[in-house]
Amino acid sequence: MASIKIFSDSTCDLPPSLIEQHDIGIVPLYVTFGDQAFQDGVDMDPAKLYEMVDQGGQLPKTAAPSPGDFVAKFEPFVKAGQDIIYIGLSTELSSTIQNAIIASQMLEEHSGRIHVIDSMNLSTGIGIQVLRAARMAEAGNSIEDIIPHIQEMRKHIETEFIIDTLDYLHKGGRCSSLQNIIGTLLRIRPVIKVVDGKMIAASKVRGKREKALEQLLSNPLNLKSRMDNDTIFVTHSYSDEDAAHVVEQLKLLTGAKHVYTSYTGCVISSHCGPNTIGIVFATNN
Repeated sequence: MASIKIFSDSTCDLPPSLIEQHDIGIVPLYVTFGDQAFQDGVDMDPAKLYEMVDQGGQLPKTAAPSPGDFVAKFEPFVKAGQDIIYIGLSTELSSTIQNAIIASQMLEEHSGRIHVIDSMNLSTGIGIQVLRAARMAEAGNSIEDIIPHIQEMRKHIETEFIIDTLDYLHKGGRCSSLQNIIGTLLRIRPVIKVVDGKMIAASKVRGKREKALEQLLSNPLNLKSRMDNDTIFVTHSYSDEDAAHVVEQLKLLTGAKHVYTSYTGCVISSHCGPNTIGIVFATNN
């Protein structure tokens, strides 16, 4: 058994194959429709979520795992003698990190061996940090090596998504009915970027989806000279054809060692909607 166990939450959006390969622990967030609560990635997936939104016309609410949820996940590993590094959803977006810290305090006997890191990010902006930490742990790096490395790395993550429809932003109260109508008529697609752990509307792309994809690709290509070429994620919600195109372009134009495709989980999907697509990578400075 490895001496360090890496954990994240279900918003990290890592592909199941990577989670299994690196034995990463996942703590699911909650998705609730009325009085029905589901665990993200356990008994709720984006396909089911979209179906329920279409049927009911309302978006679900999302909630952080409770401190008790974290205790249940962490306790077997610390009792078995392992240290834990948990890298979770930005504190600007959720109380998930706060609840993980509370859980570490509840496990008072083992609290010094549970290390909680705010990713200052979302989706595979978390996942790319989790994957780095897992690889470092597998290579024999210590807690003292991994934690400062990830704390520095998180400052240099580029996370950018193109939202295809304003409907979910409208249902979630993030744009008015008038904005939704005008945006739809003009085919406006917001570009969402993560800055200091917060989601901001970086720009808007008007016109065909192809133009939006060109805009999405412009960020990594503009930063190619500073890019950490080890890993890039293309993360999307049921946009397989466009994702395949973006992956092909990134492989061709950046020379990245690994370009992974992943699907957005229920939390990101509930805010952004179908056909959302994003690119996540790290820079060296």
